[in-house]
Amino acid sequence: MSEYLSTLLPHVITYQEELIASIGETFQMVLIAGAFSVTLGLILGTILTVTDTGGLYENRWVFSVLDKIVNSIRSMPFVILIALLVTFTRWLVGTSLGIKGAIVPMVFGSVPFTTRMIYQSLIETDRGVIEAARAMGVSRLYIILHVIYPESRPGLIRALVTSIISLIGLSAMAGTVGGGGLGSFAIRYGYTRYWQDITVVTVIILLIIINIIQSIGNHLAARATK
Repeated sequence: MSEYLSTLLPHVITYQEELIASIGETFQMVLIAGAFSVTLGLILGTILTVTDTGGLYENRWVFSVLDKIVNSIRSMPFVILIALLVTFTRWLVGTSLGIKGAIVPMVFGSVPFTTRMIYQSLIETDRGVIEAARAMGVSRLYIILHVIYPESRPGLIRALVTSIISLIGLSAMAGTVGGGGLGSFAIRYGYTRYWQDITVVTVIILLIIINIIQSIGNHLAARATK
């Protein structure tokens, strides 16, 4: 069996330790960037929701400014965003390469997307439930924490799963410009050296990771719906 694998995947076997390390780097980047993205996305998505027309803290000026900022950054290609943030990334973490250098643009690239996804989930909360809570004299903060969030739980779970999957894609793209992880591994060995077995195995690993995360997310969303 080992001889067959050595013949079928010669370069993967040779660089298997680096492949395993790259998987760990990808998880590290996604977890760290994901923590920042989810936290900031939830805050900004909530602000968009409550300042929108008819919101608990309706403020068209705040909504308009934040909405335009989110849309502007979200529409920017990630590779260009990385180049744009090189100086800021070096100032913040001391380097624009490797895992540290990749996490900063990943956060900037993911937060607007996560914000928009969370906003879309929160804005679908039944207005009747919110109005009923307000009629009972419940505070606006209480409504956000104990009405809007619980009512939007299935949509929030799907939004967060989609954001995490998006971060995996961003981590792979970050590898093309000096970031770590599976993207960097595939570029260094699969693309530049034309070792197709490494490219194929890297893609398969990414697909497996994404499908596992999506399956877990679907299960959690289904349970939250019930």
